[in-house]
Amino acid sequence: MKTVQGSELFNAIVPAPFGAIGIRTIDGKVRELVYLQPHFGEKESDNPVADQAARQVERYLEDPDFPFDLPLLDAGTAFQHKVWEAIGAIPRGSVRTYGQLAKLIGSAPRAVGQACGANWFPLIIPCHRVTAAGGLGGFSNQDDENGFHLSVKRWLLRHEGATASPWQQQSIWP
Repeated sequence: MKTVQGSELFNAIVPAPFGAIGIRTIDGKVRELVYLQPHFGEKESDNPVADQAARQVERYLEDPDFPFDLPLLDAGTAFQHKVWEAIGAIPRGSVRTYGQLAKLIGSAPRAVGQACGANWFPLIIPCHRVTAAGGLGGFSNQDDENGFHLSVKRWLLRHEGATASPWQQQSIWP
């Protein structure tokens, strides 16, 4: 098991096909999930909630239909919760655009995009299922010079079997 500077910030790190997923916990709840670059090695859980989260992340990576059931830290604004609830209602294998979600909740696409980027619990709140009208769009509120976060989004959409959608027509599959 390799140790990388920054690993100490996480209570567990789960290897994933695109890199890794860091898990942070606090006071018996999941505080945050973070997509990590491939150089992060696995880190065994250091508390029971991190262990529960790690096992559930592993199960999702094996089966995209696995339902998460974790104690989550209460994070985000009322508006973000409204967006996250709408995102949670998008079925596996489907995508919606920022504009479609905005129309559904009576907001603006940019505000929906900002709420997606502020998501503390990716995978659990599947913001990867939200795309731009003309293509894949951004992901995880990152300026993605090397394309890491967009490659994560592509992997997750493929893993979930996403098909006919606006992003698929934009040659996003390398």
